[in-house]
Amino acid sequence: MNVFDTKSKQWSMLAAAGEWPCARHSHSLVSYGSKLFMFGGHDGQQALNDFYSFDTTTLKWNKESTNGGTPSPRFSHCMFIYKNYLGVLGGCPITGNNQEVTLLNLKHGVWFSVSIPMLSQCLCVRSSSVLIEDDLVIVGGGASCYAFGTRFNEPIIIDLHSVDSMFKLDNMYGMLIQSCDATSTVDFSRDEQSGIIGHAMKSQNDARSGGFTDSGPLILQLEKKYAKLAKDILKKFGWLDLARKVRVSHDKNHVLFPVNEAFNVLNTDKHIKMEHGDLCTLGEPLAFSENKLAGDNLSLENALKILSSCNGSFLKDELAISRKPSKSPQTIMKELVSSLLESKGMSSQLLEQLPARWETLGDIIILPKTCFKDPLWESVGEELWPLIAKSLGAQRLARQGKIMPNGTRDSTLELLLGDNGWVTHHENGIRYSLDATKCMFSSGNRSEKLRMGQLNCRDEVVVDLFAGIGYFVLPFLVKANAKFVYACEWNPHALEALRRNVRDNHVEDRCIILKGDNRVTAPKGVADRVCLGLLPSSECSWATAVRALRVEGGILHIHGNVNDSDETRWLDSVVESISDIAKAHGLPWNISLDHIERVKWYGPHIRHLVVDVRCRPI
Repeated sequence: MNVFDTKSKQWSMLAAAGEWPCARHSHSLVSYGSKLFMFGGHDGQQALNDFYSFDTTTLKWNKESTNGGTPSPRFSHCMFIYKNYLGVLGGCPITGNNQEVTLLNLKHGVWFSVSIPMLSQCLCVRSSSVLIEDDLVIVGGGASCYAFGTRFNEPIIIDLHSVDSMFKLDNMYGMLIQSCDATSTVDFSRDEQSGIIGHAMKSQNDARSGGFTDSGPLILQLEKKYAKLAKDILKKFGWLDLARKVRVSHDKNHVLFPVNEAFNVLNTDKHIKMEHGDLCTLGEPLAFSENKLAGDNLSLENALKILSSCNGSFLKDELAISRKPSKSPQTIMKELVSSLLESKGMSSQLLEQLPARWETLGDIIILPKTCFKDPLWESVGEELWPLIAKSLGAQRLARQGKIMPNGTRDSTLELLLGDNGWVTHHENGIRYSLDATKCMFSSGNRSEKLRMGQLNCRDEVVVDLFAGIGYFVLPFLVKANAKFVYACEWNPHALEALRRNVRDNHVEDRCIILKGDNRVTAPKGVADRVCLGLLPSSECSWATAVRALRVEGGILHIHGNVNDSDETRWLDSVVESISDIAKAHGLPWNISLDHIERVKWYGPHIRHLVVDVRCRPI
């Protein structure tokens, strides 16, 4: 650990002590008072969610113990300090909760999440954030996603003062602190058992009916008719333990809500706990909820009264107690393969060739072509592949190969475990079947297939010059409701899958499949739009596409792999080439670019682009 002296402009190494965090990258560090707080990062194997502090006065590291919903493991995130809160925002891996900011109350040591809808369209990966009074300013960030392409964020400003969930939580814990012994104090940095919640519970032994320290995690059992009301209240005040699932009881008559330590302490505290006799003024809880919750003005005291009137009961969460911490697939794979190598007397260095990622196609797990390349693996293949499949929960296992550079672009997928390569894959509500050992399936084009399916082609005729197994043919027919599609393809394996797919998706009556070279088989003068989905370039069939359009013109969807520094030049060449082809065929058209779709990165500095070219009569 090194420190930079801003006065002397000198670096020096610190003799730091304490409980050091492991080596990592892409973590975040913020300062609060005399301490530095560090969260998350990546240790080279997996994302982390551990939380450390470094005291700049004692030069000691400390692994902090906190409560509540600890943020999920992540790296490339950002952190900020606002008043008594430490905030964690964004990062990888990207999840469905990207509109949430997780906050730590530094006074009480409790995590909770706040939903901020304006973040729902952001990918806050490698973003920078800075606080200016009550405004959190987030600049930059984004991600290159295999399925959805590259996306960068616009700058965004969040008024934290308007996020009133934080202050509701402060009120709740204010009541909690007041209920503790007035002379007791808690030092968050030194409370190594369970933070402020644990301290409060220890000071309330005379009023406690059971808590996390002695009884383990708890659930609140309520009749089904109160389930929605209870869930709304528990979520509103941050009492629902989001790390565990809401379940239905064995008798199917009750709902089991996992509650966190904060709720248990409040409910059992002698100053706050409500008896059923106090509820005569509230009436039926369900009726009360319609008035109070609608106005969002429900007090903490009345919330506890309502929940108490629902005749609920606390139970130990036996399922959570008995559940063992789950291991990642990588960990299980490493353990199984390590045992196999040891039993065969083979070098443990072979473990370096285990895959760190894989793809799923139907029920087939596809490993990257770079894994298990040492010839020594072949001697244990019969025992190895079932172990790999078991660790990944797969029925069939395959390894990716290169796409053959022949005209039909055959797949060289190697089936490692299983009888055959035929698989059915569902995507965007469409059923794709193919023999994965003979045809490729590009999951990276998913966003473009989705875009084509969102077009309104109800009265349009479409020509797909490179139909394959129906990558774009099916979105045009099933989702965009195209009037008719001509599908050109010359790979016999793709044709077999294409015929099956138009039949299985019930659109064969609106599709003609044309076998052979599209420069020969494609229809002329019929199309409202033409799809040219061939990579790295579809230029070989640009003239065919122009001839396929009606005399009144239409739209060409031209795919291509383009160096990022050549994008402008490529776009200009597309317009110029299509204009020249149209003139050569006696078509007086005005050629323009309607839309540019940056689908994904195909390789370093090489981007898969789709340009929508509109052809109009002059």
